[in-house]
Amino acid sequence: MNLASDKMSRPREDQLPIKKDYPLELSVVMPCLNEAETLAICIKKIQKSLCQNHIKGEIIVANNGSTDGSPEIATEMGVLVIHVDEKGYGNALMGGIAAARGKFIIMGDADDSYDFTALMPFLTKLREGYDLVMGNRFKGGIQPGAMPFLHRYLGNPVLTFIGRLFFRSPCGDFHCGLRGFTREAILKMDLRTVGMEFASEMVVKATLHKMRIAEVPTTLSPDGRSRPPHLRSWRDGWRHLRFLLLYSPRWLFLYPGALLMLIGFATGLWLLPGLRVVGHLSLDVHTLLYSAAAVCIGFQSVLFAVFTKIFAVSEGLLPADPKLEKRFRVFTLEAGLLVGSAFTIMGLAGSLYALSDWEARSFGALQPTLTMRIVIPSVLSLILGCQTILASFFLSVLRMGRR
Repeated sequence: MNLASDKMSRPREDQLPIKKDYPLELSVVMPCLNEAETLAICIKKIQKSLCQNHIKGEIIVANNGSTDGSPEIATEMGVLVIHVDEKGYGNALMGGIAAARGKFIIMGDADDSYDFTALMPFLTKLREGYDLVMGNRFKGGIQPGAMPFLHRYLGNPVLTFIGRLFFRSPCGDFHCGLRGFTREAILKMDLRTVGMEFASEMVVKATLHKMRIAEVPTTLSPDGRSRPPHLRSWRDGWRHLRFLLLYSPRWLFLYPGALLMLIGFATGLWLLPGLRVVGHLSLDVHTLLYSAAAVCIGFQSVLFAVFTKIFAVSEGLLPADPKLEKRFRVFTLEAGLLVGSAFTIMGLAGSLYALSDWEARSFGALQPTLTMRIVIPSVLSLILGCQTILASFFLSVLRMGRR
């Protein structure tokens, strides 16, 4: 292997060169930030694996600002070192991936927690045509002290469960740092995150793009460093959760909004005829007002789900959704204006009826429990009508940008 050292910033995925002829079969990329204690051990294991299995490959160390001599260690061992200026786990990895010359790429941490002598199961699956091959530490084995209790029994299981629920991903270990993929797959994913959530984004994008995903058992050992890990449990856990929520407008906006609308609408219908008594509770127009507010807020949340989905597809953050396109052939701007106008007319009609009732009483005192049962639904209908009309115009603008 040639001794080399390059300096670069993380490229965007659409700026990565598309390679048709690969001089190497495999590139192993390791992000590196002050890993002098364990880097040489990892490099030797990879070199041994490449040699024993007769793999034509290379090792790339993506240096992300090390000050402990890590780049010099890698260079002395004949490893390509790429210096990535922009900080972050995702930035470092994409910098190393951009420099890779292999058809297949395997990434792993340089802390000696993963077994780099066991690369063949990953490479075998990649050779079989899988786009992404994930390691699964829960199937392969976690040695004592290798994973904190909080990560093993709360963080990883909960975040993996959410990822599987939201995106129907087949992966059983979303955050395993040892994984392999093809260069074509990583280009198609168009990954954007720069930090630790990069690991979640890769799995999510591969699932959304309906790529072939496989898992292989892998072991996790205690890392060989004397310093604390870069991972910060609560901060990085929240970043993973935030990413999963933002990438799933259905679970963040649509389902909660639809549920809130349903509860508010059902409660409103129940209270509309008159006072309801439940045990020692008397529910009247005050509760009716809150039920109307629930319908309004829920409707706004559903609209946000649609806005977010359209924007994410337009910006390439999410793949195109044929089902959504089919629905928009029915729910056009004109259809939205008709529905919004109908709600607005109903709201105006109810308001005029309430006004005429007030006029019949010579604009004097009214009975709130009776009048508000007309006014609250009328105002809600006006709000929903105006929101529908405005949302229809805004959606048309978003879709105009897409076309």
